[in-house]
Amino acid sequence: MATNVGNPTVNIAIFVVFVLITLGIVIKVAAKNSSAADFYAGGRAFTGPQNGIAISGDYLSAASFLGIAGAIAVNGYDGFLYSIGFLVAWLVALLLVAELLRNTGRFTMADVLSFRLKQRPVRTAAAISTLVVCFFYLVAQMAGAGGLVSLLLGIDGKVAQSVVIAVVGVIMVIYVLVGGMKGTTWVQIVKAVLLIIGAFVMTVWVLGKYGFNLSSLFQGAVDKAGSGAILNPMKQYGASSTSKIDFLSLSLALVLGTAGLPHVLMRFYTVPTSKAARKSVEWAIWLIGLFYLLTLVLGYGAAALVGADKIKAAPGGANSAAPLLAFELGGEILLGLISAVAFATILAVVAGLTITASASFAHDVYASVIKRGKVSADSEVKVARITALVIGAVAIIGGIFANGQNIAFLVALAFAIAASANLPTILYSLFWKRFNTRGALFSIYGGLISAVTLIIFSPVVSGKAVVAATGKSASMITDPSIDFHLFPLDNPGLVSIPLGFLLGYIGTITSREHNEAKYAEMEVRSLTGAGAEKATVEH
Repeated sequence: MATNVGNPTVNIAIFVVFVLITLGIVIKVAAKNSSAADFYAGGRAFTGPQNGIAISGDYLSAASFLGIAGAIAVNGYDGFLYSIGFLVAWLVALLLVAELLRNTGRFTMADVLSFRLKQRPVRTAAAISTLVVCFFYLVAQMAGAGGLVSLLLGIDGKVAQSVVIAVVGVIMVIYVLVGGMKGTTWVQIVKAVLLIIGAFVMTVWVLGKYGFNLSSLFQGAVDKAGSGAILNPMKQYGASSTSKIDFLSLSLALVLGTAGLPHVLMRFYTVPTSKAARKSVEWAIWLIGLFYLLTLVLGYGAAALVGADKIKAAPGGANSAAPLLAFELGGEILLGLISAVAFATILAVVAGLTITASASFAHDVYASVIKRGKVSADSEVKVARITALVIGAVAIIGGIFANGQNIAFLVALAFAIAASANLPTILYSLFWKRFNTRGALFSIYGGLISAVTLIIFSPVVSGKAVVAATGKSASMITDPSIDFHLFPLDNPGLVSIPLGFLLGYIGTITSREHNEAKYAEMEVRSLTGAGAEKATVEH
C-alpha cells in the first residue's frame, strides 16, 4: 500500500526545493538579528496583517490539515467538530487576551504573570507549563511527519520512519538557530499562503467533480461508506454516555485552549502596538475560518473518492486522507505539492514551538531565576539557542513514540493542558485585583499536574479495545495485556480546567499577600499601552 502512492523521487525533490527556498529566506532575514528583541519577537516590526498570516501559519498545524481532514473522512460530522472548536477558540483570544498581553509583557507569557506577583516562583512555574504544552504539541507534529513520510516514500519500517522524524527535527532546529523569531515568522507566512492556496485548489477540484453541488458530494461519501452514518452526529462519540461526556471534555479543551497556548501568545509580541495585535487576530480568524470551511470539503471528498477503509489501511492512518485525496485528484505532481505543503506546515509549526520553548527557558528560567536578571542579552540568546538543540532532541524521541496516533487528537491533549494550567492564571492575573502568587502557583501546578496525570491514566495511554485489523490496542501502548487506565475519558479537560480555576481561587483567598497598587499599574498599562514595549528601530 505504502509504495503505491505517487513517486518518491518527485515527492523528495519538491520537498527539498521548499526547504532550500525557506532556508534562503531565513538566512537573509537573520542577517538583521541584532538584539534579544529581534531573536525573540522579530524586533516587534511585523504589521498586523503580516502577523495575522503568520498566526494562521502557526495555528494551522499538521493537526488542522492532516488530522481534521482524516477525522472528517473517517468519522464524518464528528471530525468537523474539531474545526468548529479550533475556530471558536479564537474569540476567547481576541476578546480577553490579545491586546492586554501585548501591552503588559515583553517576550513570554511569564512576563505578564510575574508583572505584579513574585518573580522567581511564578516565572519558574510558567516556564515549566510552557515547556510541557510545547512538548505535547511538538510530539503531535513529529508524529505527523513520520506518518506522512512513510506514506510518500513507501517507508514502512519503524526504524526508517524514526530516521525521517529525526531529519525533520534537525531541519527545524536549524531554522530556529539561524533565523530566530524573524526567520520563523517568514517561514510561517510563506507556509500559510501555500497551505490555503493548496487546500483551495483541492476544494475547487473536488467540488468540480460533483458539479459544484455539496449535496452530491455528501451523497458520494454516503455511497462510498455504504451508510448515512457519516453525515450524522455522534458516529464517533455516540456509542455510550462516557463517549458523550468525552466529547464535551474535548470541546471545552479546544475552545479554552487556544488563549493559553504559549506559542500563540508569543506571536502577539511581534507587532509594534496592541492595536496591531488585535488586527492580527482579526486576520487570523478570517484566514483560519476560511481554511476550516475548506477542510469540510476535503474530508468528505476523501471519504467519497478514496474511502474510509483505504485511508485507515494507509501507513499514516487517518492522517493520510489529504495526501491520498491529492493523489486521487491530480496524480503524482499534486500529491508531491500537497505533501510538501503538509511537510512545510509541520516544519513551520515545530520551529514556532521550539523558539517559544527555548525563549521561555532562557528568558524566564536562566535570565530571571538563575541569574536574577543580571545577564547580558547576548548570553541569554546563546542559552536560548542551546535550549533549542535540547528541545529538538526531546521532540524527536517523543515523536518516535507517538508515531501513528491521530494528530488532531494529540494536539487536543496539548490544548487541555494549556487551558488547565495557563488560561486560569492569565485571566485571573489580568482581571482579578486580589489575585496573588500563591493563587498563580496553585493554578499553574494544579492544572498542569491534574491534566498530565489524567492523561497518563486515561485510555489514550493504555487499555483501549483491540483493533481487529492489527490485533493491537488503539492506545499509545499497543500491547493489549498492559492496562493501567483508571480515568474513563480520553481528554482530561472537563475535570482539569475547572480544577485549575478553582485552585487559583483557593490559593488566592488563603494567602495574605496583597498587590493592589501593582495591579492598578498593570491595569492602566494593559488597557492603554502606556509603558508597553516599543518596536526596535531597524539599524
